[in-house]
Amino acid sequence: MTDTAATPDKTLLIASNKVDEMSVRSRDGDKLGHVYSYMVNKRTGSVTHAVLSLGGFLGMGKSYYPLPFELLAYDAVDDVYIVTADRRLLEGGPSWSNNAPNFDQAYADRVASYYGTRHEDVRVI
Repeated sequence: MTDTAATPDKTLLIASNKVDEMSVRSRDGDKLGHVYSYMVNKRTGSVTHAVLSLGGFLGMGKSYYPLPFELLAYDAVDDVYIVTADRRLLEGGPSWSNNAPNFDQAYADRVASYYGTRHEDVRVI
């Protein structure tokens, strides 16, 4: 019998209310921050973006970076996400500190354009 209390839960599913416990590291292994939230397509239920919470101290001065989910890799050994894009690219990307933007089609287009990725169409028909 193993001591499950001493080992982290490394399942492949995560509850939405636990997402902010997921750490994020750079490709070099440096700790960047945590996942703040996921952006989920209402029709498909698939995650399109992870919003990363970086920086700050005692809850102040944090910045939030929406990142296309395809730019994250899951490290099952350490139970963390690895940002596959260069850290400087991430830090220069779309972000906010206090007031989150309206994450509509125009904003999704802006994020996709910045990272050179393709995104799901979130338009409502």
